[in-house]
Amino acid sequence: MTSEYGVLDGALSLAIPTRYGQRMTVKQTRKSDLYWKSYDLNNEEWFMAQISLYDFSAVKTTDDKKAAYLKKLLKGAVRLNSEFLSKWNGFDVKTYLGFDKEWGLGSSSTLTYMVAQWADVNPLLLHFKCFDGSGYDVACAGAELPITYQMEDGTINYTEIDFDPAFKNKLYFIYLNKKQSSKEGIEYYFKKAKQRKTMVKKQTAITESMLKCNSISKFIELIKQHEALVAEHLSLETVSQKYNLTDFDGGIKSLGAWGGDFILAASELGEEAVKAYFNVKGFPTVIPYEDMIFQPQTAETV
Repeated sequence: MTSEYGVLDGALSLAIPTRYGQRMTVKQTRKSDLYWKSYDLNNEEWFMAQISLYDFSAVKTTDDKKAAYLKKLLKGAVRLNSEFLSKWNGFDVKTYLGFDKEWGLGSSSTLTYMVAQWADVNPLLLHFKCFDGSGYDVACAGAELPITYQMEDGTINYTEIDFDPAFKNKLYFIYLNKKQSSKEGIEYYFKKAKQRKTMVKKQTAITESMLKCNSISKFIELIKQHEALVAEHLSLETVSQKYNLTDFDGGIKSLGAWGGDFILAASELGEEAVKAYFNVKGFPTVIPYEDMIFQPQTAETV
């Protein structure tokens, strides 16, 4: 929700887990290899790999790049727990996405979290062993509430918080019909960002204000400030400028790597009017806040 890019340099970030996730099943077999199959929202197979348990190379696969990613993840897990996959029996592993795989809602981060659970290792340690990025999304994969997340002096601090804005019925997530590469976004940030310490300080202040915000008008002001701040320091267009959304009656901010995936919109227009506006602009996927955000199950009282 806040501090995209700046979280890499210590900005306080607000992050919220979504109700759309991923699940994984693991079955031990008598085969000598690991057989991996991934299924999309329609339960159709979109990735397959037969992985050698000797060196984690793909004996065969439908996607060499994804198989290499999986190899890196499994090797990282073994480095953290030498007992993991050490028995030489095979496995059938299946993963199931609960959202459109083009949405960029965390197919990689939830996979990291699930493999860490399987390997009995710390998910964030596994992330930093294998990949770049702040790891906030991996923390979200195991969270049941919104979190604040901050990297300071090599230490990760994240805390589940009670972020439940009174105006949540005026917040929406809109898919931009384009999946953005987080890796490319990170590379751009470290190459192009100006006055990073200044940006980090201001992002932290905006996050702190957002956590205390109790009015939609103030929230709209804050997300506009955040969007303008990142645009200025990274020499980028705001999402409103890029997609001709400057006439929207409310506030819009990018989420994650700029230019793709989802954006956040805040407005007093009402749900039907907001959906109509973005539909006309070519963005039919408009998800109200409460339909996107994960809601923990509460025990029923008898």
